[in-house]
Amino acid sequence: MNTRHFRPCFFLTVLLAATILSSQPAYADISQKEREETYKQLEIFSNVLSILQNNYVEEIDTKEVLSGAIKGLLLSLDPHSSYLPPEDLRELQEETQGAFSGIGIEVTIKDDLLTVVSPIADTPADKAGLKANDIIIEIDGVKTKNMGAYEAIKKLRGKPGTSVTIAIHRKGWEELQQINIKRDLIPLQSVNFKDLSPGFIYSRITNFQSNTATDYKAGLAKAKKEQPLKGVILDLRNNPGGLLHQAVNVADIFLSEGIIVYTKGRIADQDTVFSAHPNNPANNFPLVLLVNEGSASAAEIVAGAIQAHKRGIIIGSQTFGKGSVQTIIPLPDGAGLRMTTAKYYTPDGKSIQALGITPDVEVPVIACIEPESGDDNKTRVKEADLANHLPSSQSDGEAEPEEHKELDQLLNQDNQLRTAYNILKSLSLFSSFREESAR
Repeated sequence: MNTRHFRPCFFLTVLLAATILSSQPAYADISQKEREETYKQLEIFSNVLSILQNNYVEEIDTKEVLSGAIKGLLLSLDPHSSYLPPEDLRELQEETQGAFSGIGIEVTIKDDLLTVVSPIADTPADKAGLKANDIIIEIDGVKTKNMGAYEAIKKLRGKPGTSVTIAIHRKGWEELQQINIKRDLIPLQSVNFKDLSPGFIYSRITNFQSNTATDYKAGLAKAKKEQPLKGVILDLRNNPGGLLHQAVNVADIFLSEGIIVYTKGRIADQDTVFSAHPNNPANNFPLVLLVNEGSASAAEIVAGAIQAHKRGIIIGSQTFGKGSVQTIIPLPDGAGLRMTTAKYYTPDGKSIQALGITPDVEVPVIACIEPESGDDNKTRVKEADLANHLPSSQSDGEAEPEEHKELDQLLNQDNQLRTAYNILKSLSLFSSFREESAR
């Protein structure tokens, strides 16, 4: 074949390569041998592209083909590196601000399969029963094999009120399950607080957005203003992560000194250390963190820091193990390059990547079995059923407070939370004894 067909594309590619490679020292020191090998591979790529332009059965869209080549390049590196077209980059920026429409789910590529990292709490995905490590085989009938995580996210998102059907495989299932989910606006608020009992607070962070640490501090300040704090539960279950600096700021609320997390990359510029600042002693209350297989990335950073400094007790199940750092590099056309540049390490030097955080107290989830009828109360013997039992100080006509009923229901339905609450009360009691002894 006449080589003149290859030249224009080849010179363009080499010119682009020269521009890219000339800027590389800002990221890494590339040897002359590596440069020569890169030029050689780029020439092969250029030749293939030129052959396609001249001989493919139909005229190809060069821009689309090159975009696909870039996506394939990044997909071959790791599940979290990706090419973001302009619209995808805008969506990512909107998501970190807390405003996007979809089903509320974080996905990744695990063992070449599109895998659920975690459904965000109280979103359509969560309410539909999706769980961490579910494998998404199809989205609206389209196979997800060879589909990148961001391409999948784009298909899962859409206008509020529209629906998407996904085919799910879960360990233990013999057949795929088709689940239809109606999209909704994913809530901006990532933090919520609830009173468990006087002085004991339940808090939850569903993901780490740009205002998460500020909102958490405000919620904590409000709780302390209403009553002296005896202990706090921080629920990070099914929290897929989010912004690194927000995770650092949340961990800093509970820590007064030492490293929170550090990162190590291939080059020195990617090595960073995040440390805690002196805190008000009022934040030294007993602390329990809840985690599970859906706790990932930024959530694992918080849990790892609290565990390493023995600031609180971690309860639940092994976390997801997403411990890599992604850097977003804007490109001239409005697109972006999402590139893995480093790995996270806990203060005691443990890598989170592919390992996760092991709880101090492992508590498997036990499904709540509700009584089929009110007959349960008839078969269970209570103190009130015994002859000559001592009367209650509460009058017969006085009903149990509504908040007690809600608490009982919450704890009965969630055995991990129940364990966390019992441990928190024990920690608070021990702390009180220690303070009394010190006086």
